[in-house]
Amino acid sequence: MNTQTTTLQATRRFGVVDLKQLYTRYGIVAALILLCAVLSFSNEYFMTWGNWTDILRQTAINGILAIGMTYVVLTAGIDLSVGAILAFAGIVSAGLVTGDQPHSIAFGVTVGLAVGALLGAVNGLLVARLSVPPFVATLGMLSVARGFTYIYNGGTPVSDLPDGYLAIGGGYLLQIPVAILIFAAVIGVFWFILRYTTYGRYIYAVGGNIKSAKTSGIATGKVVFSVYVVSGLLAGLAGVLLAARTTAALPQAGMSYELDAIAAVVIGGTSLSGGAGSLGGTVIGALLIGVINNGLNLLGVSSYYQQVIKGVIIVVAVLLDASRKKQ
Repeated sequence: MNTQTTTLQATRRFGVVDLKQLYTRYGIVAALILLCAVLSFSNEYFMTWGNWTDILRQTAINGILAIGMTYVVLTAGIDLSVGAILAFAGIVSAGLVTGDQPHSIAFGVTVGLAVGALLGAVNGLLVARLSVPPFVATLGMLSVARGFTYIYNGGTPVSDLPDGYLAIGGGYLLQIPVAILIFAAVIGVFWFILRYTTYGRYIYAVGGNIKSAKTSGIATGKVVFSVYVVSGLLAGLAGVLLAARTTAALPQAGMSYELDAIAAVVIGGTSLSGGAGSLGGTVIGALLIGVINNGLNLLGVSSYYQQVIKGVIIVVAVLLDASRKKQ
């Protein structure tokens, strides 16, 4: 026993490399780098600046959704409604800035964000106050929000968006796409909150052991409620970005986007049981999915196979998470 203790202390003191820790922390980064290397040799256009701009633009939508999903999953919850909330917030926002008497772009964007936050708050009330299982509550919201989206404009798209609105998703600032800058700002703000604030520590505490968190004096119900508001708010932002990027708000927008968001979170190492994970891992996970989609498109692989590949990745990531917990 003494020898083992001495060896352990020496290992910690001299920084001997722990392969398991390296794999846990940087395995996803290594996978992303390896995938990029393979695709760069497979297609000459993959490593071009134009292609990477497209990858980051596409990743921005899923990445923003995944950041909100990370907050929810860290509390051992799930939000299946983000794709439908995205569509409803986007079509409401777009509808306000078009028509015979259009409102200002700032007003339309603000209302889109508010719609997302409001629907997220409903999810939070159902889960935190009424103790409805997150899967059931958000599955119901998925159906409700999708129905509202079709009702809002009679099932038809909202088009003819003003140039200022379109610039949110397709414009440039200092030769960098505005969507990428917004994505970067969201990463910075929500990473700081999760890493350096008391609220961030509460989220981890609630996900790790909600009974212990409650005993410690944490208002667990408020924390759980708030993460669904965050998820809805970011889904609303993603809806505005998507409508601006596609030049029209489509009622069928956001179909299956919740699966991509969950995939990014799980691939990034956040445990579905809550209490463990990081926003950095989620961002890398979203980038990995974006690179996979882009690479398969460049190689001419059918979108049907892309769905199969993403499904396999999700299952493998969950199995790896279960393996880590057993160890």
